[in-house]
Amino acid sequence: MEVKQIYANTPKTYEGYGSRLGVEKGAILDWSDYYYLNYLPCCHTKWPDHPPSLREVMEEYTKEILRLGAVLLEVFSLNLGVKEDVLQNAFGGKDVGACLRANFYPKCPQPDLTLGLSSHSDPGGMTFLLPDDKVSGLQIQKDNQWVAINPAPHAIIVNIGDQLQVLSNSIYKSVEHRVVANPDKERLSLAYFYNPKSDLLIQPISELVTSKTPALYLPMTFEEYRRFIRTKGPRGKFQVKSLESQR
Repeated sequence: MEVKQIYANTPKTYEGYGSRLGVEKGAILDWSDYYYLNYLPCCHTKWPDHPPSLREVMEEYTKEILRLGAVLLEVFSLNLGVKEDVLQNAFGGKDVGACLRANFYPKCPQPDLTLGLSSHSDPGGMTFLLPDDKVSGLQIQKDNQWVAINPAPHAIIVNIGDQLQVLSNSIYKSVEHRVVANPDKERLSLAYFYNPKSDLLIQPISELVTSKTPALYLPMTFEEYRRFIRTKGPRGKFQVKSLESQR
């Protein structure tokens, strides 16, 4: 714990070690530890010294994640009926945000009393999840039911986040998910977040806004949105007012 506290994050930053999401008084604690490594924009103040190979591995992994993210944004743009570079440009072009969250879920003696990670959708653009291929735990909500997502070796799970829901004017839906605690086994997962540039206004793409499909969301920078989520916890997004909720 002494070493962990050297790299501990604060309510104002994601980077470093932490053991819960949100700092709201009375918020439900999650049964997990996590560690954020910011890659883009460059901010390596809380990168641990060990293992020595960490930076080299992150460089290689980030390069491939950024390549995959760019390809998917082209596909998603074309599927929306707009030019292939529209979503990438809305994210900031090559000037995107990229960070890794390593999640550690200890064995839980009373898993019925808590969750590894509470129900939420990711506030960013896309999440590339490398799950523990030996211990399941991830569930997504479909048709008002929780469905277990069983891990497959060498497979990456891609979750659409809140920013893509806003940009697509709710054509794409961010994925509501949670992680259940396990009484017998520890679990580790790596979530890589591919996000818009933090100071860009995110709002529905103009080509998707018509008299029949008006804008459902007010403009907001990703940094403003993330700050709200940070103070309210993983379910904070449901308190963000959108034009959709005001109709």
